[in-house]
Amino acid sequence: MTNSVHIIGGGLAGCEAAWQVVKRGIPVILHEMRPTQPTAAHKTDRLAELVCSNSLRSDDSEYNAVGLLHDELRRCDSLILKAADDNAVPAGGALAVDRDGFSDQISRTLEEHPLITIERSEVASLPPADWDNVIIATGPLTSPALSAAIKELTGEEALSFFDALAPIIHKDSIDMSKAWYQSRYDKGEGTDYINCALSQEQYDEFINDLLEAEKMEFHEWEKDTPYFEGCLPIEVMAERGPKTLSFGPLKPVGLTNPNNPDQRNAAVVQLRQDNKLGTLWNMVGFQTKMKHGEQVRVLRKIPGLENAEFARLGGIHRNTFLNSPKILDTELRLKADPRIRFAGQITGCEGYVESTAVGWIAGQFAAAQRLGEEAIPPPETTALGAILNHITKGGIAETFQPMNVNFGLLPPVDLRNAKGRKVKGRERKLAQSQRAKEALTEWLKKFEKDSKLT
Repeated sequence: MTNSVHIIGGGLAGCEAAWQVVKRGIPVILHEMRPTQPTAAHKTDRLAELVCSNSLRSDDSEYNAVGLLHDELRRCDSLILKAADDNAVPAGGALAVDRDGFSDQISRTLEEHPLITIERSEVASLPPADWDNVIIATGPLTSPALSAAIKELTGEEALSFFDALAPIIHKDSIDMSKAWYQSRYDKGEGTDYINCALSQEQYDEFINDLLEAEKMEFHEWEKDTPYFEGCLPIEVMAERGPKTLSFGPLKPVGLTNPNNPDQRNAAVVQLRQDNKLGTLWNMVGFQTKMKHGEQVRVLRKIPGLENAEFARLGGIHRNTFLNSPKILDTELRLKADPRIRFAGQITGCEGYVESTAVGWIAGQFAAAQRLGEEAIPPPETTALGAILNHITKGGIAETFQPMNVNFGLLPPVDLRNAKGRKVKGRERKLAQSQRAKEALTEWLKKFEKDSKLT
């Protein structure tokens, strides 16, 4: 019997990697420490639990890089994208999911697969010597014991940042005589978000409340840890200036309040559906480190949320990631111990979809190694290949930070107008997307021909 591939971590990356390995007829032992060992952010023992937003972001595969990545993963038979599509909820042009249905489907699929064994215990040290093919996909919440072991082996200080959770509100507690349904610029179905408008006076008071609210205390060893710019708490944004939020997640453009058409809105809070039933709604961009009592007090001042009932209040946790360009090779293997690969957010990719993508790649590499095949990386002109390139060699080790997929990671397209001037903006993005789709088509032909797919 073929020796098993060991995968540590049952999040998005670990589950995707497991699925890709067993598709090749190779057994997998998937190690997940929950519920034996809880984390600061997870609430259940299910695999692929979403701990922050329920959104996988834009589904536009032509003009948005994460939408392009959605398209590529679908074409590559991603377990995670199939579950997302099967459990999608309305979210304008975004792909958002019923988080319970999503994780239930993935858990059930992997638990019922004959080649997968799930072990519910913590791997608190480096894998034993007889584990000759390992993927560590423990995510941004890697246990302290395993983190210490990795640090000792590599000699590298783990970089780290804080990530925050947004509150979730019961729909029936929102006052729809003040709030209204509308997507910004009427995208998607046009009514995929609930909006709460603030006048200038209300917005000024809100900013002041954010600045004065009591915040969660950090441990002494956490105080110098920087935040990730793509997921800043709202009060941190408020500290950067009173207009920061109104030009960020609370921007009022593209929205018209039918309940008070004469009011000039200084800011608009948006909520996005969080489950298929439509009973829970997530406050978009409202990651926060306010204490729970302060969250209730401040957020209930928002028009329409005066009587809000919270299914979950916001929170904050410490995330860690590796200096991947320095310590990983081009196949995501640890240079100091090549039997070990890393996948997911611990590698420095940022976001659910990016984590899934790196899990997909790591699974393919691990399977190829077990079968004695040559690893075939996706082209760097694809979103998949661009992420892999950034993590393993494209990022600068001295300044490496978590990165969402974006068109800046893909090689540029020399697109020019009739006057010979370089074309920028949407046309360039479209050209990059079209090139990526064509490159993936050709790569999949070779991949499926050269790989022993089952």
